[in-house]
Amino acid sequence: MNKKLTDKIFQYLCPPGNGVFTVHTAREHKEVLHEKIYATSNLEEVTLRWKESFKQLESDRKPCLLGVTSDTGGGIQRGANWGPLFIRTKLNPKKYFDIGDVKTIPHLLHDKYLNEETIQSCREAIYENNEALPVSALSITEDFCRDFYKNFPDKKLISLGGDHSVSYALVKPWLLAKKSRGIKTAIIHFDAHTDLMVKRLGIDICFGSWAYHMIEHLDSPADLIQLGIRSSGQKKEYWEKSLGVQQFWADEINNDENSHIEKIISYLKDQGTQELYVSFDIDALDASYASATGTPEKGGLQPHTCCQYISKLSEHFSITGADLVEVAPFVKSSHQTDLCPEPETTLLSSKIIIEKFLEVMS
Repeated sequence: MNKKLTDKIFQYLCPPGNGVFTVHTAREHKEVLHEKIYATSNLEEVTLRWKESFKQLESDRKPCLLGVTSDTGGGIQRGANWGPLFIRTKLNPKKYFDIGDVKTIPHLLHDKYLNEETIQSCREAIYENNEALPVSALSITEDFCRDFYKNFPDKKLISLGGDHSVSYALVKPWLLAKKSRGIKTAIIHFDAHTDLMVKRLGIDICFGSWAYHMIEHLDSPADLIQLGIRSSGQKKEYWEKSLGVQQFWADEINNDENSHIEKIISYLKDQGTQELYVSFDIDALDASYASATGTPEKGGLQPHTCCQYISKLSEHFSITGADLVEVAPFVKSSHQTDLCPEPETTLLSSKIIIEKFLEVMS
């Protein structure tokens, strides 16, 4: 790995679990994770061992894991910034190469919304030099992913959010990198919501709009396939006719699991699709499986159904990019019951999905 890329990685990223900048809050959770991965909770030693690990990145064949600890684009219920830390504590670190977390200033979303004075002030706070580097989580993530796919075109990246706005910065560079190599792609989007707004309260990049802005980078709007939808201000027909996307709502899937996945596979084969990106909002699952999230919804999918879909898709197409977002461990939900302790139930569901990603991407 060349020195220029290494320097950039260490400027943009930090050890896993450290993306949320705190001194004392959740310190015990960070220490548990660091002990699990690096056999020490001493931060200096953790940082040293994390940096040393990158000597093996080029030769390592396991999927890479990246945390994006930003919930600034959520807008309704915050707390998804803690998702990457808590989910990692449930995973086996031997099954992936942990790149770490994107450095996140929690007040910022994207540099396009900032004036030069703010950008310069933030550069001075998070970087050791005065280079013209991005400072907002989405801007840093997008730039990092561009370099990642340029230097490692065949590596597979699984990302942990963060609210769903982070997918804007994850999926866009993936799509552009694949298109530059002539690879035919499609997006599989699990969610209770469409995320197809053009803007929300004047902001064009957020949890409710990221998917809309991916359409322009696809060969066809129909290459955006949404699964589990059930909370929308418009009917399914509106979205499919006005935008040309494909949707399979939760009730359709729950009533007939098999025919819909076969229809999706048939379409993708007809289009000559080679690689898939799977973006998974945890609220695609029924609230009984995932209520530690900003907008839990009843009537959703079951984890085993989602895993079956991911497995069947992987039998025909390479899944080379994926994310899981909107896990908010500290959020208390009215859906919670004594039989469904949280956040453990949501974290267990997240673990099941991530382990499925690791299985099909390894």
